[in-house]
Amino acid sequence: MNRTLIIAALAATAITACSKSDHTIVAGSKDDGVTVNTAAIVMPPAIESTKSYRCKDNTVVYIDWLNDKKTADIRASKAGSASRVVSAEAGKPMTAAGYSLTGTKDSASVTVERPDKGSQSCKA
Repeated sequence: MNRTLIIAALAATAITACSKSDHTIVAGSKDDGVTVNTAAIVMPPAIESTKSYRCKDNTVVYIDWLNDKKTADIRASKAGSASRVVSAEAGKPMTAAGYSLTGTKDSASVTVERPDKGSQSCKA
């Protein structure tokens, strides 16, 4: 008997908790007054080529060449964090704080300057 009363009470509570109001969700209408200027959106450059180079001191440096031809990421190990170097113009040396990179993805050798290693020539 007690079980029946408890189940009836729970059922009544569940039924009364339901609302009969409209729950229709409308995702953004054309009349919301919001405009998006997509002309200002610029995608970041993608990796065009990844190469490893052996330097004169027998260390290896990994370079991700980006497709804007003005940016590259330098890493001391494959899984290490990258240091991004940038140039104002394609073909000019790319620099960042303590880093410098001269060369292109098609060069047989590049010149890399790192804070802990100085400037040295590295071959692909």
